[in-house]
Amino acid sequence: MSTQTDAPPTRSPGRRGARHDFVTRNFGVLSILAVLVVLFVFFSLQTDAFLTSNNLVNVARQVAPTVIVAVAMTFVITTGNIDLSVGSIVGLTAAALAIFAESGSPLVALLLTLVIGLGIGMVNGALTAFGRLQSFIVTLAALTAVRGLALLITDGYSTPITSDVLLPIGNGKLAGLYTPTWIALVAVVLGWYVFNHTRFGRYVVAVGSNAESLRRAGVDVRRIQLAVLTLTGLAAGLAGVLTATRLASGSSNSGTLFELEVITAVVLGGTALMGGKGSIIGSALGAITLGVISNGLVLLRVDVYWVPITQGLILIVAILLNAKVFGRISGQRG
Repeated sequence: MSTQTDAPPTRSPGRRGARHDFVTRNFGVLSILAVLVVLFVFFSLQTDAFLTSNNLVNVARQVAPTVIVAVAMTFVITTGNIDLSVGSIVGLTAAALAIFAESGSPLVALLLTLVIGLGIGMVNGALTAFGRLQSFIVTLAALTAVRGLALLITDGYSTPITSDVLLPIGNGKLAGLYTPTWIALVAVVLGWYVFNHTRFGRYVVAVGSNAESLRRAGVDVRRIQLAVLTLTGLAAGLAGVLTATRLASGSSNSGTLFELEVITAVVLGGTALMGGKGSIIGSALGAITLGVISNGLVLLRVDVYWVPITQGLILIVAILLNAKVFGRISGQRG
């Protein structure tokens, strides 16, 4: 009489495969999250001031403009384009808001400022999509021209903002967090939903991965390119508003090297520089990481000039990781 013994339980290969697939799909986000955790531990051990609620709330407010523009830039870079003009748009809109508010209604000033950002983004998008010019060249030209325009209308001087209507945009608080932080959170949620759960988001990825196939499917690729570059212009305009109202002053020098910070954040978050792959959450975490590094270096009393040096080095490392590590992992997944 034979007896039947149960085989020892084994882990389902399907479950292991699902975990592997999850890690592969989210490798960029998980990587930058791990780096962020390490930075939190490091700076909290080095200085008691880092992990205080006041410091963390201030960091969240300071990185909000970067997070907002990084969300929009994710759409742009995923299509295989880039926008180098966002820093100059921040400078122009910050100065314009102060000038408009000084001579008219604060609400009209706010609307006109956002329209300026939107308009510059639209021009960049039209020249890229319909003029068939490289976005790198178009936005590089805009970087210079828009910054020059900001200097022209201000003569290089800052203009104070005293409006009780505008200042709460940058300095108001709700439930312990500053208004810019809440605006950034809304931008991340909306950006994540549009990117991952709408037809437009799928088109954005398709433009970067295989624009010709999308064109043959009857989709006007030019409109997608126009839309994403217009979006970054609007986001940069909003960042200019937040910057000016936080500082209670509009300066044409606002946003200097801001484009470097935004692009670094997006690449750190795992968005492919050549297009076809992006992560809104990754970009937001990348922006927060840069903010934490800057804040931590200041608290450690490191020379302020090391901040842009560090950001430049991080960008180089991020590009190498993007090309070598993320690309190889994506290839294995495919």
